[in-house]
Amino acid sequence: MMKNIKSLFPSALVMLAVTFGFVSCKEEDPFLDRDVAPVLVDIVGAPFGAPIASEPTVTYSATAEKLTLSARLLELDKTNILDHTKGIDSIPVPNLAIKITLRTGAVLGEVTSDAQGLVKLEKTWADLGVAAPKAGSITKISWSGSHKGIAFTRFSQVQAN
Repeated sequence: MMKNIKSLFPSALVMLAVTFGFVSCKEEDPFLDRDVAPVLVDIVGAPFGAPIASEPTVTYSATAEKLTLSARLLELDKTNILDHTKGIDSIPVPNLAIKITLRTGAVLGEVTSDAQGLVKLEKTWADLGVAAPKAGSITKISWSGSHKGIAFTRFSQVQAN
């Protein structure tokens, strides 16, 4: 019995050391930077909860002549995060330049946010690359900018119904 414990103990120590070695390693993702986006890009017209959803979708009629792409740009003030009576405050970000593009890289336009942090761009289905929209047609869009020296991009979709 004692012989088994003596041979088991070094093996357990080696296993423990290897486990700590794997757990303590920090692996960097070469494709993603770890900067937190300085601005919350809230896509106007997307269902509630879309700011946290991975890709908010705004629906427009397939027969609509003009589509208004719109987003609200907010900076989160976390000063009162520990005070449950106040919480986090969302402050509009005025005068922020945003580049709106298709995911293919085609530029739809560049806009600047107003005093309420709102950006708007009017386009047609043809501008979005959909010549004959029908229910279910989806176009993927990117909203990109830079605030306080940190670049950010927000993805969304436009869908015909």
